[in-house]
Amino acid sequence: MRSFDTRLTTISPELIRLIGEIEQLKGQWVSSSKLSPKGLHRLKRSVLVTSTGASTRIEGSQLTDEQVDTLMRGLTIQKMANRDEQEVRGYFELLQNIFDAWESIPFSEGSIKHLHQELLKYVEKDNVHRGDYKHKENQVRLIDPKGKDHGTLFDTTPAFLTPKEMSELVEWTRKALADATFHPLLVIGHFVVAFLHIHPFEDGNGRLSRLLTNLLLLKSGYAFVPYVSQEKLIEDQKTGYYLALRASQQTFKTKREDATAWLTFFLKIVNMQAAQAIQRTAHEDIEAMLSTKQLAVWHYLQEQHEATPRAIAAATGIARPTVAQALNKLVALKRIARMGEGAATRYRVKDSTL
Repeated sequence: MRSFDTRLTTISPELIRLIGEIEQLKGQWVSSSKLSPKGLHRLKRSVLVTSTGASTRIEGSQLTDEQVDTLMRGLTIQKMANRDEQEVRGYFELLQNIFDAWESIPFSEGSIKHLHQELLKYVEKDNVHRGDYKHKENQVRLIDPKGKDHGTLFDTTPAFLTPKEMSELVEWTRKALADATFHPLLVIGHFVVAFLHIHPFEDGNGRLSRLLTNLLLLKSGYAFVPYVSQEKLIEDQKTGYYLALRASQQTFKTKREDATAWLTFFLKIVNMQAAQAIQRTAHEDIEAMLSTKQLAVWHYLQEQHEATPRAIAAATGIARPTVAQALNKLVALKRIARMGEGAATRYRVKDSTL
């Protein structure tokens, strides 16, 4: 327990600066969000897809965001045909539950085991060990996008010590958050790096660590979390993510334990997440700017991401001239982009609105 405190004794000026910026953005989010409940719901749905795709790809999945979206929209009729799809469904449903019900989810060892079971509940090969700490040794290895193995990043906690170390980590985290021993962002960041160093489960540790990050941030009052994908920000900096983890974890259980490298990376990610959340919700609420029929066109495009005027008219039952007017307004508002000319013209939702 004492070593956990030691890892947080060196707080650099950069860490202090990042915490200050995040807290300022946190306050701005509370006071400046202008999106309607419907707008927030659609944005959260988009983040669920983006986060699921990114978090599973970090661990080797090959599914694109578009494939994730298609899969989740057709769950009632589509069987989970392979492991990637099984993992995606588990992550999507669990993250949705965290976003919607985080207040009722306790932070405890029992809860962590239950979340692990839910994460892997569709993965057939994991039915033996899901929801239970590992019974055999595991390693964290660096695999490049082409599947080449570049060796061991670090050795994890032995299986026989895992229950003890997890018990100590969870208890320290709960107490540190309750007593405000350290700033909550430092406590959450430390929990993540220590959890991944222990690597308590046979599989799913990386994905579960990111789900637990969402849960702990929400419990600590960072309400912007569901509206920008932290997982996507990490995926875009995957190399830096692993290097920061390794730099800190290599000091653990030595005479000079130091989590600064990881905490710096982690806080930069949270800072970007908060800033992007402000950017996405600072503009006027589009719900108040469009007529009922224009909203129908906008909603259809959000669902499809791209469509022709003819397809929009056929799907919504709105006359082509009215569809054209709605499309022109959405282009002027910079919510969609026009592609092609003449009969081949299509309209696509801009990435910044997804």
